Amino acid sequence: MKIYKAENYDKLSERAASIIGAEVVSNPECVLGLATGSTPVGTYGYLKKWYHAGLLDFAGVRSMNLDDYKGLKPDNEQGYYYFMKQNLFQDINIKPENTHIPDSMETDSEKACSDYERTIEESGGVDLQLLGLGHNGHIGFNEPGEIFEKNCHCVTLAASTVEANKRFFERAEDVPSQAYTMGIGTIMRAKKILLLVSGKDKSGILNRVINGPVTPKVPASILQFHPDVTIIADKDALSEVDLQERKGRTIYE
Repeated sequence: MKIYKAENYDKLSERAASIIGAEVVSNPECVLGLATGSTPVGTYGYLKKWYHAGLLDFAGVRSMNLDDYKGLKPDNEQGYYYFMKQNLFQDINIKPENTHIPDSMETDSEKACSDYERTIEESGGVDLQLLGLGHNGHIGFNEPGEIFEKNCHCVTLAASTVEANKRFFERAEDVPSQAYTMGIGTIMRAKKILLLVSGKDKSGILNRVINGPVTPKVPASILQFHPDVTIIADKDALSEVDLQERKGRTIYE
């Protein structure tokens, strides 16, 4: 586990983009696992900037998004297809047919999830998976529970997640209660994982992810078992994290 301590959110975003950019340069046909939410927006901003500067080429890249709300149309402003288009896809040269997001309009949950799992497998798997961290330790929409879900699945969102998402919707009743998400097993099969964490409000849960026991009650704690995981966190997010007991970690200031 490599941990980078960034001075602030902008430095976090720049370093994350440099890691993703290096993957694209070294493997022009790589499969990127992408995430939504507020945390990766700055990272996507740097990727767009470097694309327009002629430093990156996404023509051969394929993307697999972590998740999407069940039942939201692709053109819904709170849906993740819309998010990815607005924050990245429309400003780079990635081919639309190479971008993949769970089918939010498929009402058959089993079919939607098995189809998406198959799409990931047929791509050869994810080379680099980008993740954010929820306040309750969720990654993707894998909420705290009794088991680590192996594959893509439909999840009923935790009350804390619904509450956190209310700010994105006009009315509280518009917040979806279910989502399709890559499973923990799906995420862990990625060759590399990049976890981004920003803000003091994430410091407590980040400490549990890094130093606590591996448990499905803190889904992201499973990352302790991944052979190639990089965490980039700003100093606020690391303010409650004990970095003294390295346990095989490499820590960069």
